Amino acid sequence: MEKEPELCRVDDALGILVGKWKPIILLYLLKNGTQRFSELKRSMPGITQKMLTNQLRELEDEDIIQRVVYPQVPPKVEYSITDYGRSLEPILEAMHEWGTKHTLHKMKKLKQKKV
Repeated sequence: MEKEPELCRVDDALGILVGKWKPIILLYLLKNGTQRFSELKRSMPGITQKMLTNQLRELEDEDIIQRVVYPQVPPKVEYSITDYGRSLEPILEAMHEWGTKHTLHKMKKLKQKKV
């Protein structure tokens, strides 16, 4: 990997993944497979319907997830990870592991300050 700062594409990747809900949405879809909108909403009680809709649209625009609308009454819409989106799985796992280690590091540091 080129590590020349002027060639850095980390900002491009973060632009797609940044947001409180996008990584969580992706992890739910990776773990549970295809999900309906209502299933995703139930899995994330703190998210508003508008926010979930916006985050899903942005991920769909980047070809990370796929939205399938079934022509029936009532309408049925399902979301799933695209093959391209699956390439994010090791990145999300690494970020999760680092986040866990960082949280433990901060807790340890806080304990040391209290002693």
